[in-house]
Amino acid sequence: MMPCKKCSGVCGAIFLVIGILFLLQDLSIWNFWGINWYTALFIVLGIGKIAMGKCPDCQK
Repeated sequence: MMPCKKCSGVCGAIFLVIGILFLLQDLSIWNFWGINWYTALFIVLGIGKIAMGKCPDCQK
């Protein structure tokens, strides 16, 4: 099952936000969490799969 353009955009935006947050953590600018990168990846993939399951365009 391939995601539609809308779901791909949402997942891409979430990946961008998570990536920027990890960059800020690596640069010691904003260190507010203690999670690993793979935990954030599983969260993003889970959100994407839930979104694809509820999206009528992806169900076609």
